[in-house]
Amino acid sequence: MSHNILVTGASGYLGGTLLAQWASTKLPAYQKLLVLVRTDEQSEAVKQYGAEPIRFNIKDEASVTTAIIENKITIIYFLIDATAYETQVQMIKALSEVKKQTGQDVHFLHTSGAKLFSSHAGFPTNAPIADNDPALYHLQKTSCARYPFVAKALTANNTIIETALEYGVKSYIFIPCVVYGKGEGFGNKTSIQTVAIVNTAKKLRRVCRPDPDDYTWPVSHVSDNARLYLEIIRNILSGKEIGHGKKGYYLASSGSVSWNSIYTAMAKRLAAQNIIENDKVELADSQALEGMGAALGCPKEMVPLFLSGKCTLQAKHGHEIGWRPEYPAEHILEMADAEVDLILQKS
Repeated sequence: MSHNILVTGASGYLGGTLLAQWASTKLPAYQKLLVLVRTDEQSEAVKQYGAEPIRFNIKDEASVTTAIIENKITIIYFLIDATAYETQVQMIKALSEVKKQTGQDVHFLHTSGAKLFSSHAGFPTNAPIADNDPALYHLQKTSCARYPFVAKALTANNTIIETALEYGVKSYIFIPCVVYGKGEGFGNKTSIQTVAIVNTAKKLRRVCRPDPDDYTWPVSHVSDNARLYLEIIRNILSGKEIGHGKKGYYLASSGSVSWNSIYTAMAKRLAAQNIIENDKVELADSQALEGMGAALGCPKEMVPLFLSGKCTLQAKHGHEIGWRPEYPAEHILEMADAEVDLILQKS
């Protein structure tokens, strides 16, 4: 029996690029690709990629269950909310029912984020840790997050993995990092993190870094990020056994770059575009943090969550299943001018 696949979040930056690349990627056979939509315009947009639009209320248990069971969905790619888990739990339960009815393996991929595996989450950062390290689940389970937002997202990861194990569903935690590049989909074309740098710079008329230390963070071009999504689905459709559950973490990254290098590269372009007064990167004082928080819509204490931190997670798991990023980590610095211009055009 062929798989029926559901993708959510296709109007977003990551989901839109995934869907665009899906249409041009040669994958093993499957029956249907369904994409969750909210509007008629989105319905028409997803059809151009060879996908079938589907509508249901993701906040309603009965609606979720009915949609998955009636369409015999066996694979779900969830790209909507990294912090909540109620919808994901209902989807996992519905997948288990499809498994009972069809006898087919079922799969659930949850899109998380590198913040959950960083200093923000209380993860050890004194040495690199690979995304295929057997200790990763234990570290996730026992970590003490600095921010309630991160703690909630960690609970989501734990709950999804444990619920999937309970119901016989193979789960995967997909980990985007600082993603850059122009989105290829029909919706959002820009990243979150790079937009935050530009927005705070516009507010202050200068680029400020929130931490005195020169921390590093994994980075990925948006197309490389999409290719890891696709390599996971390729393996699933081929019937290959890949890491899942407590061993199912996948980081999309070609390497790490320092935050200061990213700030500096973007500051040069922002200064050239007369968005900021000069291209100097300054350490933020309390007043600057207030302004940065205002630009981000958060208290000043939360600014480092969006614009800094240390993450030593390394991408190994994707390489094991055949994924190879096209762009090296330093490419984000080479593309800083284009990234700034793209964000300014949108704003």
